[in-house]
Amino acid sequence: MSDVYICQLPAEVQKYAAEVLNETEESRQNAFKEIKEWAASNQYLHVRTEEKYILPFLRCCKFNIERTKEKMKNFYVMRRERSEWFTNRNPNLSQIQQLVKNGSCLILKKTHENHLVVIIRPTVHDPKRHGMDDVLKCAKMILDIGVMEEELSQVYGVIVIIDMANVSFAHARQLSISRIKHMVYAWQNYHCRPKKMEFVNAPAYINVVLDVFKSFMSEKLRKRVTVRYDGIASVVNIVDKAILPCDYGGEDGSLEELGRYWNEKLRSYTDWFVEDEQYKADLVK
Repeated sequence: MSDVYICQLPAEVQKYAAEVLNETEESRQNAFKEIKEWAASNQYLHVRTEEKYILPFLRCCKFNIERTKEKMKNFYVMRRERSEWFTNRNPNLSQIQQLVKNGSCLILKKTHENHLVVIIRPTVHDPKRHGMDDVLKCAKMILDIGVMEEELSQVYGVIVIIDMANVSFAHARQLSISRIKHMVYAWQNYHCRPKKMEFVNAPAYINVVLDVFKSFMSEKLRKRVTVRYDGIASVVNIVDKAILPCDYGGEDGSLEELGRYWNEKLRSYTDWFVEDEQYKADLVK
């Protein structure tokens, strides 16, 4: 894989990136050089230094070099500490395939106003068969591929739709306070920018759980959270109907079809996941 990034974004996207993210050809090259030097002097982090993997972090931080270093450090330390999410990410495992096909986490095939659209359904799995950490591992596998394949998402960010339909006490029990804290920390240190977090099909008591989530969020992320109580119909108010599955009143296939699509896509990245697992901080330091 080539280490060198060559920008092929449309002119209007490059203009937006320059105005909003401070990204220009010059700022990119200067930033790549500085981040690579930093990674070389902090080898215990085992940072991926290919430019295509550095760039999403820079864009998240609007090319603020020190913020980028901090986010990357947090990310690679997290990959070590959260081994339940970042080891044995084998898309051929039956538990991973079941969760993907069931649609625990899926990314729509088309963007909405250049935003990647992620649908998380944390209540469709059977809590007796799958732990929440398996669900989160699956979600991060899909997110990694989605952000890597759709470069527009690195510039414009991600819309996250969290469908709380049919939440049960057994599901709620899987959301311990420590796990919620780790989930929020992951969102805030991942290589993508959540522009909106929309909770849909929310039960009346969702604010009890949401207050715990919000207590660990930055003020910026808290402001991007919306809770909708009016069922499936509300989803078409978030993204274009044309790109939504029919399960949400849309026109682009079904969740079942999307699950099969992502199952096959993840399997095509089997070797990549094996190779990627080595990039995590050492236990020391």
